[in-house]
Amino acid sequence: MWNPQTYLAFADQRGRPFFDLLARVGADEPRRVADLGCGPGNLTEQLASRWPQAALEAVDNSPEMVAAARERGIDARLGDIGAWTPRPGTDVVLSNAALQWIPGHPELMVRWAELLEPGAWIAVQVPGNFDAPSHVALRQLADQQPWSNILGDFAFRTADVVETPTRYAELLTDAGCRVDAWETTYIHELTGAQPVLNWITGTALTPVRDQLTDDQWQQFRAELIPLLDAAYPARPDGRTYFPFRRIFVVAQVGSPSPSASAR
Repeated sequence: MWNPQTYLAFADQRGRPFFDLLARVGADEPRRVADLGCGPGNLTEQLASRWPQAALEAVDNSPEMVAAARERGIDARLGDIGAWTPRPGTDVVLSNAALQWIPGHPELMVRWAELLEPGAWIAVQVPGNFDAPSHVALRQLADQQPWSNILGDFAFRTADVVETPTRYAELLTDAGCRVDAWETTYIHELTGAQPVLNWITGTALTPVRDQLTDDQWQQFRAELIPLLDAAYPARPDGRTYFPFRRIFVVAQVGSPSPSASAR
């Protein structure tokens, strides 16, 4: 179960990639803008501010996140973004830090490109840190007894979750798009006790928490803390630096290429 308050604890730092992504979208007066995986709506508000004339569609699969977005005045709805289909007039499809939860999402992005009108924009950001020490430590602990019997399979159990920027660019170029793809590693300055644990509690640990009782959850966290402390030692001044790689793809739909038309 997603907790909007936990997720928003690092709202400023989590929001930086969103603004970097949005800055590369060149749509001037889109008719309809879709925010897929809108979360608590704090960033969806920025879309409404940039394109006030556009019809705004906000979708998330978490009832808690949808409720939080609605409290902000966002007309969000509960839905599976993996099954989402663009409505007529959709000129911008944006998904910030959500598609990593969906197996086969690269093919989903290609399908959007095939359904959208020429000139429409697709903008996606996904974390690229699934082989980072934080996730390695999570998987290491989950593979030990008794957790391996309790947890079984869960999201991010492997590091092979997202593609490289080059692969996304290739797929969408073949689908007839003009593509801008890149990656950035943000060095987040965190403070407080167990800051990396608190960060991943709001995201990567969510599917783990859902499978544990309250007592098991507290024990799992207690065993994870020394692994994270070793991987991300706090400086004497109390700061902890947390490198976080993210992958960005901005594509403008155009006339299908010959290879795409042949499919």
